[in-house]
Amino acid sequence: MERVPNLTRADAVAAVRNPLAFIAERWTPTPRTVRRAALAALVMSVLIVVTGGAVRLTGSGLGCPTWPKCTDDSLTATGAMGFHGAIEFGNRMLTYVLCAAVGWAIIAARAEKPHRRGLTRLGWAQFWVVMSNAVLGGIVVLVGLNPYTVAAHFVATSALIAIATVMWQRAREGDAPPRPLVGGAVQQLVWFLVAAAVLLILVGTVVTGAGPHAGDSSEVERMPVNWETVSKVHAVLAWIVVSLTFALWFVLKAVDSPKGPLHRTRDLFLILLAQGVIGYVQYFTDLPELLVGLHMLGSALVWIAVLRVLLALRERPDAEADLPGPSTEAALTRA
Repeated sequence: MERVPNLTRADAVAAVRNPLAFIAERWTPTPRTVRRAALAALVMSVLIVVTGGAVRLTGSGLGCPTWPKCTDDSLTATGAMGFHGAIEFGNRMLTYVLCAAVGWAIIAARAEKPHRRGLTRLGWAQFWVVMSNAVLGGIVVLVGLNPYTVAAHFVATSALIAIATVMWQRAREGDAPPRPLVGGAVQQLVWFLVAAAVLLILVGTVVTGAGPHAGDSSEVERMPVNWETVSKVHAVLAWIVVSLTFALWFVLKAVDSPKGPLHRTRDLFLILLAQGVIGYVQYFTDLPELLVGLHMLGSALVWIAVLRVLLALRERPDAEADLPGPSTEAALTRA
């Protein structure tokens, strides 16, 4: 068994001054570990959407009526606060689990050899979004679940999911300059798809802000718009996203694109179909809580799938040296 080196006073000082550098000097994670860490952060960012939806759908948004404490006299939920207090406080505690997952992703990215600065920055970007969104979540409670702050809270979580998705993808790639796999027209079509997906998410927050699930049993302010009208606009945007996805799949098949973009587009189309079925069923069954929760999960999965389509339009080899040079390409052509 290899002997563990003693920790000297100089080591302790170095660990306090720069703990990430200290860990990086003594630990080299495998690429698989880095990918798993990035995936864990992404999974937790989706899970926080699901638990946040559970808080709203159970009417537990003010289960802890203040912030950062649960009550003026207690940091945690008490037995007297019942089910709603436990749900709201549990969601708050899950934020620490999310922080741990993001922290692991940062440490793994920093310790990887060679050091990939861009990957570490994506981890830190997640950290700061989590911190700012935690403060925003506290503001949501302090203002009594104002629907505009609730919408901003969800949008920030969507931004977190986007960064986590990019980090997960980058952890599976090299650091060479990106090389496009499709033409400019296809790339423009995908950017239209991304823009439509962003609008779909934004309008979805308005549907939530105007709809019946206010997040608490007390009188909570709602957005002053007609809920059914906004729901129909949301449905139209969903059909636009579906249509763009189908058009993209057709174009990719026509130009005989690589399998990566084609498979990602197929996956997005299937997720959209499932999400559409859930959306229509919940609309015509008076929004049962379980289906609304599944629809929120589906929203996160659709957003991830859209981003994966975008990221599949290019590739990044492990190193520029791995790319064939002009002479190599000419030799292959002559062969």
